[in-house]
Amino acid sequence: MKSTELLITVFLCAGIWASYAAAEPSGPGNFTSDQFSKSGICSNCHGSSFGEWGGSMHSNADSDFFYQAMLQEYGRAAEAQGLPPEFCSRCHTPIGMVSAEIPPLDGSHLSEVSKEGVQCDFCHSVAESEGIGNAPYVLEPGDVKWGNRADSESPSHEIEAHEFYKESGYCGMCHNINHPVNNLTLAATYTEWEESPYAEEGVTCQACHMTPGIVGFEENPGKAASTGPKREHVYTHYFVGANAFVTDVMGEGRHEKRAIEYLQHAAELKVTAPDSAEPGENVEVEVEITNTGAGHKIPTGVTEDREMWLELTVEDSEGRELYHSGALDSEGKIDSGSTVYQTVFADSEGKPTGKSWEAESILSDNRISSKESVVEKYSFIMPENASNPISTKAVLHYRSAAQEHIDELFGKGAYNVPVIDMAAYPEEKKSSTPGFGIIGAGIALFLGSTLRRLKR
Repeated sequence: MKSTELLITVFLCAGIWASYAAAEPSGPGNFTSDQFSKSGICSNCHGSSFGEWGGSMHSNADSDFFYQAMLQEYGRAAEAQGLPPEFCSRCHTPIGMVSAEIPPLDGSHLSEVSKEGVQCDFCHSVAESEGIGNAPYVLEPGDVKWGNRADSESPSHEIEAHEFYKESGYCGMCHNINHPVNNLTLAATYTEWEESPYAEEGVTCQACHMTPGIVGFEENPGKAASTGPKREHVYTHYFVGANAFVTDVMGEGRHEKRAIEYLQHAAELKVTAPDSAEPGENVEVEVEITNTGAGHKIPTGVTEDREMWLELTVEDSEGRELYHSGALDSEGKIDSGSTVYQTVFADSEGKPTGKSWEAESILSDNRISSKESVVEKYSFIMPENASNPISTKAVLHYRSAAQEHIDELFGKGAYNVPVIDMAAYPEEKKSSTPGFGIIGAGIALFLGSTLRRLKR
């Protein structure tokens, strides 16, 4: 090759590399919403996937009432403090963000396709990603739909295969969040997975959250499209997480049920306790909590509001209560002596804050990593009138948000946040209750059923 030809080749290659390296995440105004198709169009061929997606937290990413309440709070803070107004919307209404329909954050400028949240055409228009966290997706909406199959054909659109769609990094675009100004880690589900045994074993996010396997890959035979061939495995599109609160309130029972099922496969309890004691003796109880089923910490995500805690009850042979920790009071507050597993942020003055946009540092993070355990220790003095044998019961609870916070946002009595029993010792049938005991549960279930009938 002549020197001039070599030089031209070098420049061409350098130009191609520079063009690729210079790709930037799609941003406000890069597209218009009419460049994206509504998900209903996809249902013509992808009915199963559309049906699974419908009612999921992805489909409700923008319409989620809890998110909307927090978004309006963030909007006021963003205006006052100069924070980027579209920060939350990059993940919750991505089409609205890239179409510059956000702000305003009240949704008044959102098109119908943007209101669909994390929807079909958005996900399958992601051509590449510029990293992990804060939604660095690069979109190419149009006739080409991206997926994970190189042998797919469609009469409706072109198809491009990308291995990225089978990798956890795809999910990591939105499931890691850093503060938009100080870069503090606010949520790190992807990083937690990356540092877990699941990543070492090659078990991806999709293997658990897009197959029937829950804690690992399980084949789901079927067709990805009605006109396509029968496949040994088709990824499901429920995108199940742990939110049984919003899905319940929004009447999405299928997704509520699946969220509870995932929670009840996440952890196990082991209790070490005596079955008898002498009056005046110091009784010691140990409860080991092990994250047996989650490929990330439990709980995960924006955990400054999520609550996981242990309730321990010890009784004598006559049913008299000898010790109780982790109970809820009449207003739904957790016993002050209980350990709540969550992230606690501090604001600029070092005070705890539940508002992630105010976070300047992390005060504590006691969540349980994948395949790891923590041990809670309790002790009490055996009363003089107590009778042997004594029995010990432990229940690991989960709640999507503090009842106190929901009351502050929506008013007392507006919503009861369900308490999910993740694991119990001795093992028993697991259940979810609205949180204020059996009577409260019955009332809430009756009212919920009545309201749903009235809405029909």
